[in-house]
Amino acid sequence: MKLSTWNVNGIRASLNKGLREYLLNHDADVVCLQETKAMEEQVDIAFMAGYRAVWNSAEKKGYSGTCILSRVPWTNYALGMGIHDHDREGRVITTEFPDFFLVTVYTPNSKAGLARLPYRLEWDAAFRAYLKKLELQKPVLACGDLNCAHQEIDLANPKSNRMNPGFSDEERASFTQHLEAGFLDVFREFDKSPGRYTWWTQRTPDARAKNIGWRLDYWLASAGLRPAITSCTIRDDIHGSDHCPVELVIQP
Repeated sequence: MKLSTWNVNGIRASLNKGLREYLLNHDADVVCLQETKAMEEQVDIAFMAGYRAVWNSAEKKGYSGTCILSRVPWTNYALGMGIHDHDREGRVITTEFPDFFLVTVYTPNSKAGLARLPYRLEWDAAFRAYLKKLELQKPVLACGDLNCAHQEIDLANPKSNRMNPGFSDEERASFTQHLEAGFLDVFREFDKSPGRYTWWTQRTPDARAKNIGWRLDYWLASAGLRPAITSCTIRDDIHGSDHCPVELVIQP
């Protein structure tokens, strides 16, 4: 079973920049999208024959949002975490498959000057508790833009970016708590090399060409799923957004 996660930074624009070709040609069984910035009725994905879609759009139009496309039947799904204050921005979708829960997430950015950091840390704690609650029933795979480069190896310029949004000490410590709670950073189970990024700022000319990036997009997994996961790959060859897809293969 091949699963993919991708922050598309606006699904309507991304469809014309490479997302459509990726969806048609890369044969994923499940595709999790973040930052869709659209309502379901605004997006024509009729070309995805054989896939079912579940959308979670933000109350604020053109903002945030998530979507899961799957050609593998799920047994159930849920939008949000069941916490009103956290569920207004369309950031979480959970689908249930026979062997695991699949959760896609678009974690809030802590914003310039870390203005939203207190809320971000509150969100992280709630999300972690939500995953652990799911895990009481069956193992969990979680994916998406977690808006944090965890270690210095996870961004090109760690020293100059320390305490910037996504690389504050507090956000990194919060991400560590995800791991201490028993979830694996799956990509690092397979690849511990530097220079492996999933996002490149559009504010720096040629940042992607020069690979001046950050690793913000992750697969997290309950430790019990590790024997079934055979690969986790950053697809930095795929264009269509300022992020790139991250693919995971798991055996049933």
